[in-house]
Amino acid sequence: MKLNKIIFNNNKFDGLICLNGNIPNRDFFENLEGVTIIAADGAADYLHRANIIPNYIVGDMDSINPSTLQFFFERTNLFQLSDQETNDFEKAVLFALSLNLNNLLIVGINGGLYEHSLNNWSVLAKLSRITNLCVLDDNRYAFNISKSTEINLSKGEIVSIIPQTKVKLITKNLKWNLDSEVLEIGEREGARNIAISDNIMLEVIEGEALIFVDSRFPYAPESIN
Repeated sequence: MKLNKIIFNNNKFDGLICLNGNIPNRDFFENLEGVTIIAADGAADYLHRANIIPNYIVGDMDSINPSTLQFFFERTNLFQLSDQETNDFEKAVLFALSLNLNNLLIVGINGGLYEHSLNNWSVLAKLSRITNLCVLDDNRYAFNISKSTEINLSKGEIVSIIPQTKVKLITKNLKWNLDSEVLEIGEREGARNIAISDNIMLEVIEGEALIFVDSRFPYAPESIN
């Protein structure tokens, strides 16, 4: 079986997408030198209040305060994208890809209207199939896997496996391993497991899942095939 290996080493993100949810404080942005910052629509309001200038603001501009737009008009690049088939998260990721940014950190995925948060997690699963997306929220990383993967972690670390929306897999080096078992939304979940080694293995037989581990910010999960 060929494993995709994920390590956290010296690889850093080349792009940050800020969504209109719970965004880290200003100190967080001081660790992002050289990283392209893209604000998805209403996230620009928070950046304005924090006196942070993104490189780009992208979206349909329907949830930005007019004073924010006025402030950023001559200070950054504004791209109004009115496509109603995609939400602002998807617009921002596709825009990042057009800039050849392929290693993206996402903040602000949670917060605001709950249906927006749930929809964002769906977009994350969809777009993770074409690029490297990692969510940072409350000092935890989340990323999507759809093929068998070995992950470098720390012994004793809490690991959650959340099906998207169904996954069948075999795991190794977790306290509660799965043996060709199914996790499925509305049926069986896989939250709050524990790594018993510095490496865990997730053999995906069918489906895909979100993996939650401790943050390694500013380092990105680097995929090695």
